[in-house]
Amino acid sequence: MRIGVLTGGGDCPGLNPAIRGFVMRSLGLGNECVGILEGWSGAYRGLVAPLGLAEVEEIVSKGGTILGTSRFNPYKKEDGLSRIRNTMRDNRLDCLCALGGEDTLGVAARLHADGVKVVGIPKTMDNDLSCTDFTFGFDSAVSKAVEACAALKDTGASHRRVMVLEVMGRHAGWVALYTAMAAGADGCLIPEVPPDIDELCSRLKTVYSRKRHALVVVSEGVELPGVEEKGEVDEFGHTILKKRGIGERVASLIEKHTGIETRCAVIGHMQRGGSPTVFDRILGLRVGVKAAELAQEGNFGMMAALVGNRVEAVPLRQAVCQLKVVPEEWWHLWTCLVM
Repeated sequence: MRIGVLTGGGDCPGLNPAIRGFVMRSLGLGNECVGILEGWSGAYRGLVAPLGLAEVEEIVSKGGTILGTSRFNPYKKEDGLSRIRNTMRDNRLDCLCALGGEDTLGVAARLHADGVKVVGIPKTMDNDLSCTDFTFGFDSAVSKAVEACAALKDTGASHRRVMVLEVMGRHAGWVALYTAMAAGADGCLIPEVPPDIDELCSRLKTVYSRKRHALVVVSEGVELPGVEEKGEVDEFGHTILKKRGIGERVASLIEKHTGIETRCAVIGHMQRGGSPTVFDRILGLRVGVKAAELAQEGNFGMMAALVGNRVEAVPLRQAVCQLKVVPEEWWHLWTCLVM
């Protein structure tokens, strides 16, 4: 069996270990892998490359994806489905393996419904995919954000400032919440909880009176009250968040309401790059191996997901039908940790 492998959407640490796990298990099962470059765009345009032992043997510690990626939706093209079928036919591909988040796997689920043989591997730094407890990339993203918080605490204490860190998280605040808790932050804003700026500023005044500095972590997807958002969108209809400047807006409001000098830092794409943590390497390898076994078994339309401590097969359509957002009990835990 020949299997086309692609990565779509934003890159993140753990993609290369997952590719390695998938390819090495596939080779062990007697199958052959072909790399599809630049995600669904490459599948649409027929961009392929060798993907064997030589390509994957030394990539377990590398960040990013050796296959390249894109935010391309083939279903926005009239000939999208037929072009992907042509790529599979021209390269004698029996099935596909797609590594990605809600958009990439959403395309995979739709392709499966249209008769294309495909398996999936979940990837998102936001940790917002349903049917899986953790996705690779999340642990690495939080680890980098916590390191940034430590640096901001140092400079904030030196200059007697409130420091705001904007982190990734479009619909779900898992990265912001984990970062805030692990860094001992004094404030946290996430998309799931409407921001109460008055309450936040009141608490920051109290904190500042104790230690003369404070730290707030803000998810990029937070919506401020009274602010109507209209911006550019990508091919999946998502607002391009880098132009919103939510961290700067929050910092400005804090300074206005408290009178305390406030600065903002945006960690941005530094969360995406760099070597994956050990947790993300092992998780990537595990789901890669499982996805290769799903393909071997002919168990298409499924993805390899971490459920508890086990990697299990989960239907793609279930994984993308609803986002996994921060539940009330997790937010309650956060509120217990600030005074």
